[in-house]
Amino acid sequence: MKWMAKIRNVLADEASRAVVFCAMSLPALAWSLLRHGGHARAVHGLTLASLSDPAWIAIILCGLPIIVFAFRRFLETGSIRAGMLVSVAMLGAVGIGEIFAAGEVAFIMTLGEILEARALRKARAGIKALLHLVPKQACRIRDGVEEMVEVDSLVQGDVIRVRPGEMIAVDGVVLDGNTSVDQAIITGESLPVDKVAGDNVMSGTINRFGSMDVCTVKAPVTSTLKRITRLIETAQNNKAPVVRLADKWASFLVPTAFVTALAIWLVTGELIRGVTILVVFCPCALVLATPTAIMAGMANLSRYGVLVKSGEAIEAMGRIATIAFDKTGTLTYGEPSVTNVVAATPEYPPDVLLRLAAGAEARSEHPLGKAIASAVADAPSPAFFKMMPGRGVEADVAGMKIALGTLAWLKSRGTAVAEKARKQIEEAHAAGQAIVAAEIDGSFAGWIALSDTLREDARSIIDALRHSGIRKILLLTGDHAAAAHRMASEAGIDDVQANLLPEDKASLVLSRVNRNEAIAMVGDGINDAAALKTATVGIAMGGIGSDITMEAADIVLMRDDIKLLPYLVVMSRRTLANIRMNIGASLLVNSCAILLAATGRLGPAAGALVHNAGSLFVVIHAAMLLRCKPSESEWQIVNN
Repeated sequence: MKWMAKIRNVLADEASRAVVFCAMSLPALAWSLLRHGGHARAVHGLTLASLSDPAWIAIILCGLPIIVFAFRRFLETGSIRAGMLVSVAMLGAVGIGEIFAAGEVAFIMTLGEILEARALRKARAGIKALLHLVPKQACRIRDGVEEMVEVDSLVQGDVIRVRPGEMIAVDGVVLDGNTSVDQAIITGESLPVDKVAGDNVMSGTINRFGSMDVCTVKAPVTSTLKRITRLIETAQNNKAPVVRLADKWASFLVPTAFVTALAIWLVTGELIRGVTILVVFCPCALVLATPTAIMAGMANLSRYGVLVKSGEAIEAMGRIATIAFDKTGTLTYGEPSVTNVVAATPEYPPDVLLRLAAGAEARSEHPLGKAIASAVADAPSPAFFKMMPGRGVEADVAGMKIALGTLAWLKSRGTAVAEKARKQIEEAHAAGQAIVAAEIDGSFAGWIALSDTLREDARSIIDALRHSGIRKILLLTGDHAAAAHRMASEAGIDDVQANLLPEDKASLVLSRVNRNEAIAMVGDGINDAAALKTATVGIAMGGIGSDITMEAADIVLMRDDIKLLPYLVVMSRRTLANIRMNIGASLLVNSCAILLAATGRLGPAAGALVHNAGSLFVVIHAAMLLRCKPSESEWQIVNN
């Protein structure tokens, strides 16, 4: 029967099985509550009548797997986690007839595990997405004949042809062609890099314009993009798990519960008092302390466009002391813009030069050309336009012949450039700016400087992060050192590491993690994915970040800016403080109840009511997080 096969398939999968068991347990618990009031049979202990309680469905379906796993893990590793505390509580509750309480705890624990498993599946999906990013085929040139072959079949020395718009499939050297390559996906460089014969290119980068032939220097299995994939996989497998507060307390509470219950039984000679101790220790409030606060904190953050993927992420974020930033697309806008125009002759002052250059670049598809064109709203249209890939453009604008491009290209055309202008251009290059030199009617007319621009509110965001308690702020980028230091200085960041490959970023982050330093990494590109996965908490830019980066991250900023980072830090710390207070309150209530139970003033049924009252407090206190809002200074940053 097909339906039987479907049922077997669902039950064979652990995640699907847990969902089904939770769905079956919820109505059973509701039935138990309506039928017995939840705790009506506690005073009678475990009786034949209590065996008919519907809450047994939740105990068997949700509780039994927890008990088996907790005791097996304890026997194998000797570690005591919250699962062991829950198991002890369930067994103790069953022993005195608290069937509903046992089923209730089993259901809550299983529901939490389902949510955590879902977050883990999403993280692993990012690895699969990265594996599918690399082109499957490439155009190989052999004896002058083009043929499409599988990328994995290429070997060192093979020549492939890469056309405009295609992703480069191998690490290699350009044999022929002039083009510009977008390397941001790998290195984080904000500006495209011109490539000519003899230049190196990397797999995973994008050929923007001219066609080029590339000689393979590495087998595809060892290419740059494959290496990043392995880095992310390794980081995911080696990342130290976050120890939940409930697990920390469990290692103390489980033996305490046993010792206390045994001591009371031996001292008083009344078994019922010892069992009541176990009921009081039943950690409904403790089990609810973390998930209720985390659900409220995550709901609050999602209201402002911050997606937190798991409870561990928001707990870990509450402990973060160091934040590392990528530069391009994170602290900056990730797009070039005109920052300076220098005229070489009074005949064409800066405003006139920029206007003519904008007209010449009106039809350009090059990022630098588009940035120049967008700098003037009413630039004249060119009567003639020709693009020279990897060199520049030629155009006729307002009756003048204009050439815009690299200084070397203009010199090759016979354009004379004064020594002073040449030195100024070299200094601008050294400062990390891209330079477009201009020739008008055969004479050098000046040059236009372009660079990535810092986000307007970057400095105030960095200051707000420091005010929120972040002690160290780093800048990790693959861009040139001069550009990195200039942006860092404007943003107020002192610690800068530039010219980093993806593995370098991941290694620097890992070194701090290994020193038990809680560090968050903020990035937007595939080159950041390994560092995001390695960090204590990875934070991705959702608006402009790649799918792989968002999957690798623990937290995603759904807007394409970092304005909400200070509020994320503050809200995470509020959530962590809420969890601590919830746990503290539940322990205080339990401690008072233990004293009353030990003296015989609190029976099993009353004990059950006490720990349910603690659970109610935890839920109400956690719900207060929903009312939190950014402070006035944080709100001003968010709305700028």
